[in-house]
This record gives sequence, C-alpha cells and structure tokens, in this order.
Amino acid sequence: MSALFSYQFFLIAFVCGAAISLCAALIGTHLTLKHFSMLGDGLSHVGFGALALAAALNLAPLWVAVPAVLVCAFLLLRLQKGDRKNADAAVAMLSAAALAAGMITVSLAGVSFDLNAYLFGSILAIGAADAPIVLCVCALVAITYLACFPRLFAVTFDEDFARACGTKTGVFDTILALLCACVVVLGMRIAGSLLISALLIFPPKAAMCLTRSFRATAILSAVVSLIFFIVGLFASAWLNLPAGAAVVAANAVGYCLCRLIGALKTKKTKS
Repeated sequence: MSALFSYQFFLIAFVCGAAISLCAALIGTHLTLKHFSMLGDGLSHVGFGALALAAALNLAPLWVAVPAVLVCAFLLLRLQKGDRKNADAAVAMLSAAALAAGMITVSLAGVSFDLNAYLFGSILAIGAADAPIVLCVCALVAITYLACFPRLFAVTFDEDFARACGTKTGVFDTILALLCACVVVLGMRIAGSLLISALLIFPPKAAMCLTRSFRATAILSAVVSLIFFIVGLFASAWLNLPAGAAVVAANAVGYCLCRLIGALKTKKTKS
C-alpha cells in the first residue's frame, strides 16, 4: 500500500479524490432529503455537453462547464419547488439532450476529446497543475457549506417555515445550486458524467441506514464516502480496474453493508 504513494499521480488522485468525495457526500445529503437525488446525474450530463463545447471552441473547460451547470442546477431546483410532478421528467429530458448535444458537438467539430475520461472518469489523470485548483474549489465548497449549514438545514427540512422565520430561501437555494454545480464538475474527474450521481446518493443513503439525526447523517455520510473512495481507489490499483467504476462499485457494496447493519440494528432494538 505504501508503495502506491511513491507515485505522484496516485498521491494526487488520492488527495483530490478524497476532497471531492467529502464535498459530494455533504451536498448529496441535502439533495437526497429534498427528494431530488437525480439532480447530480442530470447536471453531469450538462457538464459533459459544456465540456464538449469548450473543447470545440478551444476554451478553458471549467469556465464553460461551471456556469452552464450552475444555471441548470438553479433552474431544476426552482422547478422542483414549483412543479414536483414534472421535475423528474425535466431531469431525464435534460440529461438525454445534453449528452446527445455533447456527442454531436465532438463529432462535428472533430476535436481531440477523451470521451472515456469524461464519461467514466479519470481520477488518476489529474495532473500536478490541476490539483491546486481542485483542492481550492473543494475548500471553498466546504467552508461555504459549514458557514451556511444552519440555513441550508432549515431550507432542506421545511422551506415554508424557514421563509416564515425570515430566511431568504431563494438565496440559499442558489448557494446549494452553486455548491452542487462545483461538486458535479469536479466529481466528473472521479466517476465521469455517467456515474457521478453515485457519489451524491450512496453515502447519504448509507448514513441514513445507521442514524436518524440530520447532523449525524451529514457527518457519517462524509466519513463513509471517504472510506468508499479509499477502498475503490486501492481496489482499482490492485485489481487493475477502471478507477471511477471501482469507486462507484465500492459505494454500492458499502451501501448494501450499511443497509444490512441498519436492518440488524433495528431488529435487535425491537427484540
């Protein structure tokens, strides 16, 4: 295990991936409790389309992807509040349209674009120049989240009550959308646009199997997300598996184990 850390690319992947996983788990807790878990999946496809457009126009990827994903995140969150019946359909349609647009853009432009890296992730390909940007964005997401935690908690659980108490719910919905957009764009480096939703969904759902408190769920979600990432990353190195797929598989297996532990715990309590 220690030998792997002698490789710079593995060390960078470990540090950056751990930071992204922690942020994804925290934001995913709110999305899951707001019953909008598939937002990450839809936004990742938007991110793929934006990255394809950036490659075609020879622009900086993040400067195109983050604004595009942010706008879509805000619009989908607003739609969920105003028209819950059509929110899921909107995510599905946006996902398909953005993914198709990205593929068509790449095909027509004839640009050199690593489809596998953006569809399935390439955490081991994060370079030394990209690492400071990733870590700075993750730090900004974490600091903003902690600073806004009480208000985000109120907006997540009872938005009407929060509004009645004077909370500017629109502002904090926008903040949540911004944080989600940043996490999705960064998370595409781990799991790709097709698998990023796993990083947002599995850790919170696993934590909910073991605890009922919101604060405990958020903390435990971050802890298990980090564990799942480490297991998946080392499994990919030892078994020569795609890193993104291995991390998602570790999340899936970890969720099943947490669900089993939660069921046994409940059964023991009742008996």
